[in-house]
Amino acid sequence: MNTLKSKTKNQTSVDISQPNALYQFSQAFYQYLIDSKQPHQPVILLCIGTDRATGDSLGPLIGYKLKSLHYADVFVYGTLDNPVHAKNLEQTIESIEQQHKDPFIIAMDACLGKMEHIGIVTVGEGSIKPGAGVNKDLSPVGHLFITGIVNFSGFMDILILQNTRLSVVMKMAELIAFGIRHALWKYQTQKGMPTIYGTKKESTL
Repeated sequence: MNTLKSKTKNQTSVDISQPNALYQFSQAFYQYLIDSKQPHQPVILLCIGTDRATGDSLGPLIGYKLKSLHYADVFVYGTLDNPVHAKNLEQTIESIEQQHKDPFIIAMDACLGKMEHIGIVTVGEGSIKPGAGVNKDLSPVGHLFITGIVNFSGFMDILILQNTRLSVVMKMAELIAFGIRHALWKYQTQKGMPTIYGTKKESTL
């Protein structure tokens, strides 16, 4: 879970309760992807969080929904079975850099915010600082970021994460995962990204 991100050039926020939220998110993500990623770079979908706290499970849920993607140069890190969290994030980044040449990392994580902003998904250029919301000092990560405000920020954020409504997190995960799938399909169609057939195993350490 994060509450801080580095200064970004651009970002787009979408309210998941709006009728056109999926279209807005998918279009924004696709545009950032084609504007920022170089053709030779493999795409790393880094889904940060843990299934041990409902509010922090956004990343693993997204990873679970994306782990069967059929693109040869797209790799998913962080699922319900193999989550990426504060304790193993740095090791995961090292593994990514060793296994993939010049990876383009898209970092996804839950965050806390104002009560009226619960349900807002933001996609943009730049990195996020995972662990900031639970007092973990970790390095910023990502070339693009996707965050979802799952609850309000206040006293005892860890307890707030544990008492977050699953329905909010699930709706966000569904929108983000479907939007990414559509954007990657569009990117593959436009740019000719290679595909593979069958189910690709998720990336692990």
